[in-house]
Amino acid sequence: MMKTFFSFVNKEVRHILRDRRTMLILFGMPLVMMLLFGFAISTDVRNVRLVVVTTPWDNVAQQIVERLDASEYFVHTYNAPTVEKAKQLIRDQKADLAVVFSPRFADHRYDGGARIQLITDGTDPNMSSLQAAYASQIIVQALQQGSKVSIGSTPMVTTRLLYNPQMKSAYNFVPGIMGMLLLLICAMMTSVSIAREKERGTMEVLLVSPARPLLMLIAKAVPYFLLSIAILCIILGISHFVLGVPLSGNLSAIFALCLLYIFLALCIGLLISVLASTQLQALLISGMVMLMPSILLSGMIYPIESMPQVLQWLTCIIPTRWFTAAIRKLMIMGVGLDMVAKEVMILAAMAALILGIALKKFNIRLE
Repeated sequence: MMKTFFSFVNKEVRHILRDRRTMLILFGMPLVMMLLFGFAISTDVRNVRLVVVTTPWDNVAQQIVERLDASEYFVHTYNAPTVEKAKQLIRDQKADLAVVFSPRFADHRYDGGARIQLITDGTDPNMSSLQAAYASQIIVQALQQGSKVSIGSTPMVTTRLLYNPQMKSAYNFVPGIMGMLLLLICAMMTSVSIAREKERGTMEVLLVSPARPLLMLIAKAVPYFLLSIAILCIILGISHFVLGVPLSGNLSAIFALCLLYIFLALCIGLLISVLASTQLQALLISGMVMLMPSILLSGMIYPIESMPQVLQWLTCIIPTRWFTAAIRKLMIMGVGLDMVAKEVMILAAMAALILGIALKKFNIRLE
């Protein structure tokens, strides 16, 4: 009896060892997940780009800025002549935090008239608050060290959050969730289209069809594209009317960006559909490929600047990263479509590349 039992165990062990896919799932997935969660999940404040506003530039302000720049958290990137210019740099995402010194800061260090204002991007209220808290602590420490900064009374340090003074967390999460849902739903819907033909045995009809492969793929995608538009309207409606996220930008620009992103998601779904043999495979691949990277590597929850350099490079191929950055600018900051030209071009290039690969793979299958 035991001999039979162990023979079955031995047979199953050999079967597992011969199956590369099973071994990859057993050992590869935990390794990848641990590395991703270990490095990507970080709320540490790092590489915060500073823009400094001071007129005139004096010794006290210089020493405070040097102390901020010498820390591991901040990088002095720009000097701005006015507060409006500093806000513009934050709006263009060229800077993360503005340090504004009151006029003639050093001259008022004894009479209590010196002021420091920290201006940050409130679209991510949690990270903005952390950045301001770190900066305030370093500034206070610098001012209290009389050997380096001689000051009679500690200036008042105030914080201002742009675009989200109420510090609503929905301003941060809703754009990212929009990107994740649109990508996941659209890709999963489309990924089963060709796989369904393979399962039902109707692929032969496509093989003998006189229609061009590109026409077939477009025909497969059109119904899902129309359904995705309806889903988009529902998501935008809930975001604005239920969750209170503003639609500050041009509504046409917001829809244009979302339609481009939906088209990209459909292209990804078509590629998965061509590669997968069954509908279950297509759903599993689209779920695994879309969900986890969209959560961890898009900047939706964890700031990209706090990730290791390798993961920062990896985020460049995550579509949700570019969509989230662009939709935040349009919905919350109220910028025009020209201000998200970089993100739009990257998403368009991704869509063209993935559609080309899907078309090539589909041609090979037809042949």
